[in-house]
Amino acid sequence: MKQSLRLGRVAGIPVGVHWSVLVIAALIAASLGGAVLPGAVPGQSPRLYWTLAVATAVLFLGSLLAHELAHALVARWRAVPVRSITLWLLGGVTEMEGEARTPRGELEISVVGPLTSLVVAGFAFLAAAFAPGPRLVLSALMWLALMNLLLGIFNMLPGAPLDGGRVLHSLVWWRTGDRVRADRAATRAGQGLGLLLIALGVAEVVFTSWSGGLWLMIIGWFLAGAAGGEMAARSAREGLEGVRVRDVMTPLPDVAPAWLDVEEFVSGVASRSRQTVFPVVAFGGDPIGSVTLETLAAVPPARRGSTRLGDLARPLPPGRVLGPDDDAAALLERPASGGLAAVVTEEGRVAGMVTAQDVARMVRLALLRGREERAG
Repeated sequence: MKQSLRLGRVAGIPVGVHWSVLVIAALIAASLGGAVLPGAVPGQSPRLYWTLAVATAVLFLGSLLAHELAHALVARWRAVPVRSITLWLLGGVTEMEGEARTPRGELEISVVGPLTSLVVAGFAFLAAAFAPGPRLVLSALMWLALMNLLLGIFNMLPGAPLDGGRVLHSLVWWRTGDRVRADRAATRAGQGLGLLLIALGVAEVVFTSWSGGLWLMIIGWFLAGAAGGEMAARSAREGLEGVRVRDVMTPLPDVAPAWLDVEEFVSGVASRSRQTVFPVVAFGGDPIGSVTLETLAAVPPARRGSTRLGDLARPLPPGRVLGPDDDAAALLERPASGGLAAVVTEEGRVAGMVTAQDVARMVRLALLRGREERAG
């Protein structure tokens, strides 16, 4: 998930938020300041209610971060690299590069997040029940305890993409020794759980409260869609078994020498090429970045003769340089940046590139292969 705002690093892991976090923070603060806290402790000033409401909303977002950070730290301990943590409307996402190698590793990574939420809930409850302090503050702590309790329980529901779905996956994988079977069990459980929540939401809208029912329907729709997306991704991985990067790449692409100016490159290479993105190479032939036709067109005509391609190149993120014989499934973990998913090198030279269109075609063909294998 794309981060709208980078917050920094925690334990070396990039942490950021999606813009939708502002929505959930505003809803939490509005609910606490307008109804929950005044109902629990009436007679206080509106300014006090709203100040404490905002502070509690921030603490709740902090508890979401603790949940995701627990996943990330255990994943790193289990030798699964972590790309980033992003908080968003419905919680948080820990992006990992790869998966656990064993069922036990997956179980540990999955279960630690909900356990962290339950631990936070326990501390908040003990503070609210036994610590001295103003009733209003203790009421806010009790709300925080309840929300983390619900968060921990909800995330343990057995269906992808929830943590409980990962737990189910690890248990089926351990019991059967078949990772593909575990994939299907978790994704189907997630789709079923999503449809059940949608049905409960419709029933609540019809018979009781439209607001609570609407939230159930939104969450159910998200779960069903995310589980379907995971199933498609798993099917694509199955279809990519044995496929190498050389089978997917665009071979021998036109490259952009970093030392050339824009005017010379456009007249000599870009104007006759069918590409819209070009790997940028240094003097030795090593790829150092990429440049698109849009980037070139944005350079004012008066500056094209003095602007070098190396100055315009978008740096290649880690993992963007692959070999022809690398597993093509690795491309699924590298979203295209500027239209370029990867540069392929052989003997120190650019032998090919993989564009966003190449990846899309690869996935469609992989899904077709997966369906044919299941039908057979």
